[in-house]
Amino acid sequence: MTNTARYPSLHGVPVVISGGASGIGESLVRRFAEQGAKVGFVDIQAERGDALAQELGSLGHTVQFAPCDITNIEAYQAAINEFATYHGDALVLVNNAAHDQRHEWSEVTPAYWDDRMAVNLKHSFFATQAVAPGMIKAKRGSIINTGSISWMIMSPSIPVYETAKAAAHGLTRAMARELGKHGIRVNTLVPGWIMTERQLTHWVDSKAEVLIDEQQALAGRVYPDDVARMALFLAADDSAMISAQQFLVDGGWANT
Repeated sequence: MTNTARYPSLHGVPVVISGGASGIGESLVRRFAEQGAKVGFVDIQAERGDALAQELGSLGHTVQFAPCDITNIEAYQAAINEFATYHGDALVLVNNAAHDQRHEWSEVTPAYWDDRMAVNLKHSFFATQAVAPGMIKAKRGSIINTGSISWMIMSPSIPVYETAKAAAHGLTRAMARELGKHGIRVNTLVPGWIMTERQLTHWVDSKAEVLIDEQQALAGRVYPDDVARMALFLAADDSAMISAQQFLVDGGWANT
């Protein structure tokens, strides 16, 4: 049993999610599937993606997985079109895929800059381009771009990532205007320090625990499901008149 919301408007709705095999993306896939949505997701982690799709399929959920490098725009758009053959045109898109690889600003090359922008921003625009015609035809849809509080709190050692994530909200605002007349909503979902497997493995040490306790207004930790629940709301008809906004799920971080 759960006390969290059920959204009838998500039942049977085609959803596309990038980076869905682990972390926040995995929670997105699970939670949308549980709502009865028809989920198509991509990830570069083929084995994990296959395993998740098979698990959810065995539970009676409608889930398709396509292994894909989202920096290969042609392949990614082809995967989105393939999902449409199974589920119908996407009415929800969650641009989740990203990678917060640490780097020093003085060592960034033009090639590295382009690669990080491709991983963290570029695919969101071209995924939107791929799903928008179907949404325009349906006269409705919800696109959710994933941001980050990192640029708001000036986290060290990820300047290119922060630039891309700040730009994600610029993309949201621009496309909200472009697509709004067709009944399509575009919003930014901004996670705080989320306790994913990657974060717990690489970055959350005893010093980080102290920092989180000091900076979050709320006690406890923020988990992938906390982010996914906000995504469900932004995808559902409950948020029908919300667009061009950003929503922080960060436990009330002090400097955001």
